[in-house]
Amino acid sequence: MAAVAICGFALGLSLINLRRFAVAPAAAEEDPGWSLTVCIPARNEAANLEDCVQAVLRAADADAGSQTTVLVYDDGSDDETPVILTRLGAEDPRVRAAETKPLPAGWNGKQHACDSMGRQAASDWLLLIDADVRLAPEALVRTRAAAHRRTGSNPAPALLSAFPRERTDGLGEAMVIPLIHFILMSYLPFGRMRNTLDPAASAACGQYMLVRRDAWNEIGGHASIRASMHDGVLLPRMFRRGGHATDVFDATDIVECRMYDGFAETWSGFVKNAYEGLGNVTLLLLLTVLHLGGHVAPWCVAAVGGVGTIFDMGIPVSKPATGLALAAIGLQLVQRSAIARRFRQDPRIVALHAPSLVLLTVIQWWSLVMHLAGRRSWRGRTA
Repeated sequence: MAAVAICGFALGLSLINLRRFAVAPAAAEEDPGWSLTVCIPARNEAANLEDCVQAVLRAADADAGSQTTVLVYDDGSDDETPVILTRLGAEDPRVRAAETKPLPAGWNGKQHACDSMGRQAASDWLLLIDADVRLAPEALVRTRAAAHRRTGSNPAPALLSAFPRERTDGLGEAMVIPLIHFILMSYLPFGRMRNTLDPAASAACGQYMLVRRDAWNEIGGHASIRASMHDGVLLPRMFRRGGHATDVFDATDIVECRMYDGFAETWSGFVKNAYEGLGNVTLLLLLTVLHLGGHVAPWCVAAVGGVGTIFDMGIPVSKPATGLALAAIGLQLVQRSAIARRFRQDPRIVALHAPSLVLLTVIQWWSLVMHLAGRRSWRGRTA
């Protein structure tokens, strides 16, 4: 019965959130444009940087009424990133290399890069994106329209984050990365997020965050989260503590990202910040119980009960218990099917919901171990 309640709650909130989590609207007919700096931190991004910058420039071309600058921070790259950046700057004056400094003690590399770019920018708005993000031509125009859209009683957001379409290649990536949307839809109270400034009722995706520069300066910029590896969780909380609203929108149709390449990179990428995203052991324990007890256990009960019934093995799993387990599984499959369809995810993950959550739980606990050991690392740097 508990598993049915857990899965039913997750499905119900997901269906509500899927309606509230709208795509960006079309631009208004009288759109005055804006001044925008697109900030791209780049550490060994030779494989991504040119495609990312060219996509931003195409989006800027489609937003001709705005003043758009692309600022790239080369964060100590030892591949061809600096050469590519120099060439891109020579080809288009809108592309600039940010002034760089050695990474100070106590700073995460990405947060230092974003903080440096924000302080060098002169625009009213900053768009912070990762180098593995690709923008559709209408992305900037529609992001601005989303920034002016009212979704609740809160004032217009000073931080607006988009969740891109997450491209995956291979089952290892597909079992883990789409869980971002599962967690978002299952647990974020969109109504509370849009009608209060409660820091706990917030979310963002570090791959694509638009911030109003004056508000960003007011909360201390990325210096306020200098040691973090999870800007998507901590930065919106800092904005809300500073009295500024935040919001999110669905960018599946205008932004995409190849977050990680292969299962090994996916594992490392999630381990580096999975525990930090939760913030405490109590929440980790709660999610472990909800996921293993509410989502995974029904598959075990149904399997054992089914085998016992078919082969008359006398296994002590009653028919009512098996029925409840099957009901919980049905709720899960409906939820994951709706999410996979909406966000264009690999359809195989629907049937792999239970092993995906087992894998996520292992990642979260291993992330805690790495956190306690001081061994969380990314791109050759330890947190």
